[in-house]
Amino acid sequence: QVQLVESGGGLVQAGDSLRLSCVASGGRFENYVMGWFRQARGKDREFVAAINWSGGFTSYADSVKGRFTISRDNAKNTAYLQMNSLKSVDTGVYYCAADPRREAITSGRRIDYWGQGTQVTVSS
Repeated sequence: QVQLVESGGGLVQAGDSLRLSCVASGGRFENYVMGWFRQARGKDREFVAAINWSGGFTSYADSVKGRFTISRDNAKNTAYLQMNSLKSVDTGVYYCAADPRREAITSGRRIDYWGQGTQVTVSS
């Protein structure tokens, strides 16, 4: 049904910035809370950020507060993750997620749709 395609990952140095994009298709974008998760090598997938349809609600993991900003452009069916002051510990595969339920995104449980992931590597 809903398809999510991430882009924008790459190799950067500590302190640099990246902006990830997630383009949604196959559904009404405004019906979905959007989120970003990441998974480092050998570790579990962890919640990064979430945003509701209007942008009036956002949530961030403590590890990225003040450095990352989630946003969305409903006219473009796109969610973004602006990542500043990147650290080596931010390295991992970043996944876009969509679900009509806010609690699904913030908890990471029973999420309806996932993207394929985009690799972010931060070197020090």
